[in-house]
Amino acid sequence: MSAVLEDVQASLVEVRELDVGGAEGPLAARLYTAGSPARRDTLVVFFHGGGFVSGDLQEADEFLRHMAQCNEERAVLASNYTLATVKPFPAAVEDAHAVLLWTMKHKAKLGWSGKKLVVMGIEAGANLAAVCALMARDRAAPKLAGQILIMPMLDPGLSTCSMRQMNECPDREKLTSTCAEAYRGYLPHAADRAHPYASPLRSTRLKNLPPALILSAEDDPLCDEAEQYGAKLINAGVRTTVRRMPPAPLVEPGGRNECACKVHALAEIATFLAGLDR
Repeated sequence: MSAVLEDVQASLVEVRELDVGGAEGPLAARLYTAGSPARRDTLVVFFHGGGFVSGDLQEADEFLRHMAQCNEERAVLASNYTLATVKPFPAAVEDAHAVLLWTMKHKAKLGWSGKKLVVMGIEAGANLAAVCALMARDRAAPKLAGQILIMPMLDPGLSTCSMRQMNECPDREKLTSTCAEAYRGYLPHAADRAHPYASPLRSTRLKNLPPALILSAEDDPLCDEAEQYGAKLINAGVRTTVRRMPPAPLVEPGGRNECACKVHALAEIATFLAGLDR
């Protein structure tokens, strides 16, 4: 598909700015829709990356436009959350869970039937998405149809092989330092690092979670923890698909989002969402 055609298709997506309810107060959000169905059956709630300490709604704007364009029966809601620079854990996860509850109370405003609610995120946002699945199960609301985790940050201990190997590569060593600094900001209290709502990879209670799609990437320090979490979900009986994508230009700002925008990643997401109907 040519870049010109992609730009034309993305421009056909309607983007509406709105406020949603978080645990810490109102949060800025964007609703992405395409076409004109009276009411859509699937709502995907997306949380941005940025290592818990940065990031905003613009970060994945292009990706979400293409995602909404792929299926007119789907709406995508991207929401901010409280950054660790403002308030550390558990403010962000409480915000994320509150946003999901807010969507259930404002279905008409979102043009959503309420049938299927999917949580999704990239990097730190994928951590929040994974934790939302745990919280929704533990708190018995809301009911989630699925979870999509793109290059998730799941291990504050930075203990996986793919993370440690970055220290052996001079031009990538700073990535592990960046992750470590992000976790120090998000989890200033060492005891919180073992909490399953901060480190889903450490959770010993992974049964009865919604189906998951986990996308990792070659040469990304997060790939091992993504795939280890996928294996743990499978062992817990959770229907899970794990895919490793081609290398992303991680040394460049937005590299993970650029990788996530690739056609094959969008195809994986579309296939996963279609499978939730079965």
